[in-house]
Amino acid sequence: MNKLKKIYIWLPLCIAASIALGILLGNIFSRQTPISRIFGVSGNKLDVIFDYIEKSYVDTISVDELVERAIPVVLSELDPHSAYIPAEDMEVQGGEIEGYFGGIGVEFTLQNDTIVVVNVLPGGPSEAVGLMSGDRIVYVNDSLFVGKGVTQTSVLKKLRGKKDTKVKLGVKRQTSDKILNFEVTRADVPVKSVEVAYMIEDKIGFIKIKSFAVTTFDEFISAIAKLKSKGANSFIIDLQQNGGGSFEASYRMANEFLKSGDLIVYVEGRAYPRSNIMADGSGTCQNENVVILLDESSASASEVFSGALQDNDRALIMGRRSYGKGLVQSQYRFNDGSALRLTIARYYSPSGRCIQKKYEIGNDEAYNKDLVNRFLRGEFDNRDSIKTDNLPVYQTLAGRKVFGNDGIMPDVFIPRDTIGQNSYYIKLLNSGVFNEFVFKYVDNNRQKLNKFKSWQELDRYLLQQPLLGELTSYAETKGIRRRPYLISESSYLLDSQVRALIVRNIFGDEGFYPILYKDDILVNKAIFMIKSGKASPQAIRQEKYKN
Repeated sequence: MNKLKKIYIWLPLCIAASIALGILLGNIFSRQTPISRIFGVSGNKLDVIFDYIEKSYVDTISVDELVERAIPVVLSELDPHSAYIPAEDMEVQGGEIEGYFGGIGVEFTLQNDTIVVVNVLPGGPSEAVGLMSGDRIVYVNDSLFVGKGVTQTSVLKKLRGKKDTKVKLGVKRQTSDKILNFEVTRADVPVKSVEVAYMIEDKIGFIKIKSFAVTTFDEFISAIAKLKSKGANSFIIDLQQNGGGSFEASYRMANEFLKSGDLIVYVEGRAYPRSNIMADGSGTCQNENVVILLDESSASASEVFSGALQDNDRALIMGRRSYGKGLVQSQYRFNDGSALRLTIARYYSPSGRCIQKKYEIGNDEAYNKDLVNRFLRGEFDNRDSIKTDNLPVYQTLAGRKVFGNDGIMPDVFIPRDTIGQNSYYIKLLNSGVFNEFVFKYVDNNRQKLNKFKSWQELDRYLLQQPLLGELTSYAETKGIRRRPYLISESSYLLDSQVRALIVRNIFGDEGFYPILYKDDILVNKAIFMIKSGKASPQAIRQEKYKN
């Protein structure tokens, strides 16, 4: 693993050093105009234009602000993933890819344009001052903070911030008639990227990973060790909705399943010589059965990991075609806290394929509509709707055919699960009534629900409750007409999701996913493939399975 670590450490340093040198030289030889200070350029048209504006424009204008607006326009003429992140947005995003962010340590939802605390993180700053689940945050720094202007983004900007800074909160609690005041000192809040790891069947461990951060590999290894201690010799790794993140985490995870000398991934760009990342043979899961679950939102690091195991005939990929992001960005932080993320290379899976989907320079709109177009073409429901005629063909180590330039194609296509998703169900979800009912139920019964010692015990209790009737009655008070036939058709889906969400409010993801995935088509198919021997390395190499 030392070789892997050295590659990861030195390559970004070389890139950063090159950028820094360019800026330094630009500052030395330029006239020190704002654009020169930022880009390190001298004597070109942009340099002249900004200098001329600053000296001669009819009105007083902030050239720095003009530059801030101009940078995204310049980058929009490159690929879809090169981007400029203003300082305030970087502060909100914090160090999530590093596995933490500066915040108050709560999970929240928005109900009726009000921040509602769903969960207070154990050991965090909010727990220390006495905030509780169910609290409504109505004042932030002595200013009323409710109403239509309260959005997910605005809440993050208000509540997140640098470590050791303070924020005043005014809280409405159900047990008090008065506003309760708290002063919370922000701290580094850890970001958990492995959402859950549990034994889904005898000898089969299930691991759900929501993102790739610096801490993901350590979390993953801990999850593997825990499941192995319970007898797991096969693993289902769920990367659905995982948009990626840390490149290092992805190839270190892949290393756990591959043998010494196996190629994991290589990176190459115009000014970036080819660099191979090889498995070092230290992996702890070189012989276990592996199934990876993907969907159209699985991207970037998810695809690095999946491509490495697919091309080495090491894992069975199931689900739907992944997003298709094969570009590598290097981040450069400016002194004001803003950052430039510039695409400097492409990554290639062991077979030599780049999975980056097609894009047109300067036309991000078409690129961003790709998933919508896939849906309209029927790709989520029918593999035959996925056209591969014009895609380059590559081969895995065992000679299996795989495609490049358009995401990771699953070995076993499983359409999206639409059972029970009728117009009534969709209306409940889209209206927000569904989540509103769940939180109201938890809020009204929190004292009783908190007495259960395990999520299994709570779920058994909930199975005896008339949740479906209460949900549909509540929806009717919100203007959603009761539709008996449609309610019956979606009853199991509605009931299981209500139970899963209630359990999540009390026990977190530990109970949420086992309830949610109990009858999931993709998960159950993955279990079947493992039990029937079709997910073993030998079966994968010989293609002993059918779509």
